[in-house]
Amino acid sequence: MLILFASIFLCACRLTNCLCQFTRFWAIPDPVERDKEASSLKKHQSELLHPTVDCDKKEVSVEAGDILSQVSQTHDVIMTLDKTISSLEMQLAAARAAKGDSQEGSPVVTRSGTENLKSRPKVFFVMGIITAFSSRKRRDSIRETWMPKGDDLQQLEKEKGIIMRFVIGHSATPGGVLDRAIDAEDEQHKDFLRLNHIEGYHELSSKTQIYFSTAVAKWDADFYIKVDDDVHVNLGMVGSTLARHRSKPRVYIGCMKSGPVLAQKGVKYHEPEYWKFGEEGNKYFRHATGQIYAISKDLATYISVNRHILHRYANEDVSLGSWFIGLDVEHIDDRSLCCGTAPDCEWKAQAGNPCAASFDWSCSGICKSVERMEEVHQRCGEGEEAIWHTSF
Repeated sequence: MLILFASIFLCACRLTNCLCQFTRFWAIPDPVERDKEASSLKKHQSELLHPTVDCDKKEVSVEAGDILSQVSQTHDVIMTLDKTISSLEMQLAAARAAKGDSQEGSPVVTRSGTENLKSRPKVFFVMGIITAFSSRKRRDSIRETWMPKGDDLQQLEKEKGIIMRFVIGHSATPGGVLDRAIDAEDEQHKDFLRLNHIEGYHELSSKTQIYFSTAVAKWDADFYIKVDDDVHVNLGMVGSTLARHRSKPRVYIGCMKSGPVLAQKGVKYHEPEYWKFGEEGNKYFRHATGQIYAISKDLATYISVNRHILHRYANEDVSLGSWFIGLDVEHIDDRSLCCGTAPDCEWKAQAGNPCAASFDWSCSGICKSVERMEEVHQRCGEGEEAIWHTSF
């Protein structure tokens, strides 16, 4: 009963309140009150259209905060997508290598590209020393100087994540005397990377493409290096140089140059497609000199994925530079990678700028490298223990 009376009382109160509001709404207002209300309304509208400075700052601050939050979220999404795309490209590169390379020493041919990708060891850098069938003495001169061999080579891979291989393809007659000689040498030293490639001087651009594609499929490295077999290298300095650029996504490191495009037939480094570079007498775009250069993983992957449609010019170093035109690539001109032999390398070491690589410009490598590599190593070398004591 008490609950019923309380409910009736509440209903009566609500009805009275509604009637009061209705009466207020329809009552004829006093002129003075009407003017005050109108003035108040105009003031309110003015405040809405022209907010005070404090309110404005607050609203702008809130909007700016929202925008920054959205930008940050978008950036995170883009970074995630970028990593996903990079991973897919690596899988595609491995799959293509597994499908296309069927010779011994090439990337795995019995497993799928995805399985090969998962099994790749993570390393710091891969150094491919480009060599030829006729260069046995050059290879031996390197093994006796700046390149570790045997157990030391294996230890370098395990402790420092540095892979070093002589890079060579096959002869025009597979299984012939030239291939058997390389097989025997590899059995002795275990320091070759064999490519599904037919050797030939005019095939260096193609060999470079296949080298990077094969190396990417075999090792997951931060950097991939190409070096000629008549160049002296200080591995500790090379490692220190690369370590400074390890956090960058797309880097192309070497001694950058822009030489003339040689249109005249019969001269060394003649460019048959000289007309593509404009009028006669023009220069090439900036690119690293071919004796030694390094590229980061993303660029090596790009070459691997797109190697079937990348154009190859007569000169290998020009070809490589052309593949990066139009890409967001940082060109790093590092002159420590193109020192001269003694006394140039000695002067630079005394000045506190030790060399990472040395050769003679006049010979595009060390002149008479087989006879002189030991001398260059003694005068330009960083010391036998440098690579083991250098932290990367």
